[in-house]
Amino acid sequence: MTSTQFMPGGTIHLHRHDLPEGLTLGPVVAVDTETMGLNPHRDRLCLVQLSAGDGHVHLVQLIPPALGGRGYDCPNLSRLLADAATVKLMHFARFDVAMLQHRLGITVAPVRCTKIAARLTRTFTDRHGLKDLCKELLGVDLSKQQQTSDWGAVELTAEQLAYAASDVLHLHALWAKLEALLRREGRHELAQSCFDFLPARARLDLLGYDQPDIFAH
Repeated sequence: MTSTQFMPGGTIHLHRHDLPEGLTLGPVVAVDTETMGLNPHRDRLCLVQLSAGDGHVHLVQLIPPALGGRGYDCPNLSRLLADAATVKLMHFARFDVAMLQHRLGITVAPVRCTKIAARLTRTFTDRHGLKDLCKELLGVDLSKQQQTSDWGAVELTAEQLAYAASDVLHLHALWAKLEALLRREGRHELAQSCFDFLPARARLDLLGYDQPDIFAH
């Protein structure tokens, strides 16, 4: 089932269970997730947001069988996220990659992360959140009002869908700004090495090597 909703700056397509057959989102896809919490082992993956950077956002709602859904049986979505020819553009990819790899049983690669890019280039500030970056670099004021709402509900509100869509709607434009900064500061190659490591970093987190961090003293 697919439904469509319009929002300022974009169109939201909500798909239940999986992406539709034949949908093409191009070589670089912005990706985000909404979950029931921050523990990939405990908390359910509820929603995956995707955009080709063209003003259209595709939301895939994953509903457990107990609530009438198919759980994580989403072959089209899984195929796209694991496709080595498709770059997945994320903000704080470390969490999203871990959640997707754990719940869908795939390796999510290649990946780019706007938060890592911001930390490597914007060393004059500690404000690297998506809301801060969109405001400062794009002049876009994101609302975070729905950030802690119940994403496990079978029926999501229009406000929830608009919030979820906004998290990927601007990632392509944000990456363009940050990539230019990476090249200007001579850190693009270093950033790419960090991005290449993200799937392994996520596996380490899932194995419990985040506390303590294996790279800590």
